[in-house]
Amino acid sequence: MEHISVLKDDVEKYLGLTAGNSAVDATLGLGGHAKMILEAIGEEGRLYAFEQDERNLIEAKKRLKEYDKQTIYFKDNFRYLKKRITELGVKEVDAILFDLGLSSPHVDEPERGFSFMEDGPLDMRFDQSSSLTAADVLNTYEESELADIFFHYGEERLSRKIARRVCEYRKAEKFFSTVQLAKFLEKILPRPNLKKGKKRHPATKIFQALRIEVNDEMTVLKEALEQAVEILRVGGRIVVISYHSVEDRVVKQFFKSLLTPKASPEEMLYRTHGEPLVESLTKKPVVPSPEEVEKNPRSRSAKLRAYKLLIPIK
Repeated sequence: MEHISVLKDDVEKYLGLTAGNSAVDATLGLGGHAKMILEAIGEEGRLYAFEQDERNLIEAKKRLKEYDKQTIYFKDNFRYLKKRITELGVKEVDAILFDLGLSSPHVDEPERGFSFMEDGPLDMRFDQSSSLTAADVLNTYEESELADIFFHYGEERLSRKIARRVCEYRKAEKFFSTVQLAKFLEKILPRPNLKKGKKRHPATKIFQALRIEVNDEMTVLKEALEQAVEILRVGGRIVVISYHSVEDRVVKQFFKSLLTPKASPEEMLYRTHGEPLVESLTKKPVVPSPEEVEKNPRSRSAKLRAYKLLIPIK
């Protein structure tokens, strides 16, 4: 499948890059957004690109070969964003992009275990060198842990029922494949959405929850956002594209705390909140146009939020 960058024009608009700027692409993927960034910052600019999936990184480097002198790559999780960049002696950058969606190879390659459209192992690791897989979660976690994961990360209202049935099933047979899990979930979950012509499969929420748990995504995202604003220059911009309400809520709440920070003891004499540390550039999240969704169906759930730093955060 052709690689299409989500909300590319909006990313370019809200990053507001000019020649000579420095930028971070915290989620390089196959390099679609990165190419746009590199073209904007020119030969004097610098891009710091993070990608923990080795196969994606190799492919992105091929696609961005002409920009090698401008780009510094990190095969690493973006939870180490500040550490890796400051180790280079860089104190601040002009812009940071987080595109939190799955890259095409993750979805299209059955052996990665992210999709139930074709059979594959229950893997779901972004970084193949890490140890925990989705099969490990299903086969070893306590019933209460599974219920919490399905509820909080998948927003599945039948989380307790599913967790109970998972634990019953695994007594006789372990979970090992994506299609096996999907068929198991089809038997115990209603399919009203499919009957109404909608595309959401009853396994979608559980697959999302498992992926988030395997990769510790919500903890990593919170840590990365905290680090991002610490290395952003005053006036610099941060753009985040999320794809489901769980991660969008983390982004929204994090920046809300910076828009209305706690007041200092002196400020409390006059007001409830301190001065805002960031400015929201998107009063409402930016979503893809119908034309973009038609061209790239995977963009349909994307929400872009953008902010500008007003006061240094250390």
